[in-house]
Amino acid sequence: MSMSSKWSRKKPHFPLLVVLLVFIACSVLYNEFSIQRIHETPDLVPSSQPTPFTYVKPNLPQRPSEVLDRFSSCNSTRSFSGKKIRWNDRDVESGRRRSVSQESCDVFSGKWVFDNRSYPLYGESECPYMSEQLACHKHGRSDLQYQHWRWQPHGCNLKRWNAIEMWEKLRGKRLMFVGDSLNRNQWISMVCLLQSVIPANKRSMTPNAQLTIFRAEEYNATVEFLWAPLLVESNSDDPVKHRLAERIIRPDSVLKHSTQWEHADILVFNSYLWWRQGPVKLMWSGEENGACEELDGLGAMELAMGAWADWVASKVIPLKKRVFFVTMSPTHFWKREWEAGSEGNCYNETRPIDREGYWGSGSDLATMRMVDNLVSRLGSKVSVINITQLSEYRKDGHPSIYRKFWETLSPQQLGNPASYSDCIHWCLPGVPDVWNELLFHFL
Repeated sequence: MSMSSKWSRKKPHFPLLVVLLVFIACSVLYNEFSIQRIHETPDLVPSSQPTPFTYVKPNLPQRPSEVLDRFSSCNSTRSFSGKKIRWNDRDVESGRRRSVSQESCDVFSGKWVFDNRSYPLYGESECPYMSEQLACHKHGRSDLQYQHWRWQPHGCNLKRWNAIEMWEKLRGKRLMFVGDSLNRNQWISMVCLLQSVIPANKRSMTPNAQLTIFRAEEYNATVEFLWAPLLVESNSDDPVKHRLAERIIRPDSVLKHSTQWEHADILVFNSYLWWRQGPVKLMWSGEENGACEELDGLGAMELAMGAWADWVASKVIPLKKRVFFVTMSPTHFWKREWEAGSEGNCYNETRPIDREGYWGSGSDLATMRMVDNLVSRLGSKVSVINITQLSEYRKDGHPSIYRKFWETLSPQQLGNPASYSDCIHWCLPGVPDVWNELLFHFL
């Protein structure tokens, strides 16, 4: 069955770490509101028009001077030329994809069960690496039910989380999350799930801007996060200063990022939300004079995913490296979608949606089908972690207003909490902990 049919240290250096987390979290605020405006005005994203196409071989070496950064710009922009990424899936063995289709039970199909005996798996205040953006109780959320929900698959059980067992799986290895702020959300969850069993003087966090590393000395293991929100090279690769006014990508190259992720033993990728922010500028490798093309987000994402798939097909040996792709994390901007006739969003929501198969506008089926078609061609080189449907139910799991805000809120905003609610990211402890339980299950 296709996915589209089933979407129905040493002591931590606290001053440096706190400054880094504050700086990074502040930088995503503008992004969140821009994403919400796209949801509110979807006509800003033009539909693709049929165009004759030519094929491009991705991931060819380029001169360092050609690397995109936040100062890059398009000197001219023309319509999309119709180029497509040619990646060689003949390098992929004929084995079946590692996914739910090989499981005796579909662990992605189920319901949320209230369980205040076993959950949460850690305390918010007990994790020294908690992000101010995700610490909802600390920032005023008094209802804590969002921490006590357990995902229960129909007809079977998830493997029970065990931090020691997870560390044994990671012994001598590098686990790296690669993607956007939602993948960072999952990475922080994983660090919080794992850190408590490591003595404080045997663990460390090494903030390094684009690549941040949590290290457990006695296991010789790391849990890392690499900021690469579009997977391919882009002018938004600075984890702090990523401009939204003009999104430029190198649609045929992941090499800038793959040099950092290629030596990891377990890779967890995501990409979705940043493609929902309107048209994308394409600057192909070898293009001279800053000439760009323009394409809608879904079309641009398909090109980028093709370049990523080319790397996976040519570089990944499943017995030596595990690769996971995490599906889209839904947003909850429109209360009327789960409660007809109502206004508002995720603000003041305290319970999951109990309508099985609920699907809101925060998840895009066309994107799902594109990803499914592409990943299916990679066979057993990629395992899919389908978080979308189970997360769709969790309208109660977002920070909304219960997080650190670094900008000054206007009287108008303060008078209308829904206007500045974060309905994108997830409180911790919370939903991303289940994403990591699924990862643990498949490892």
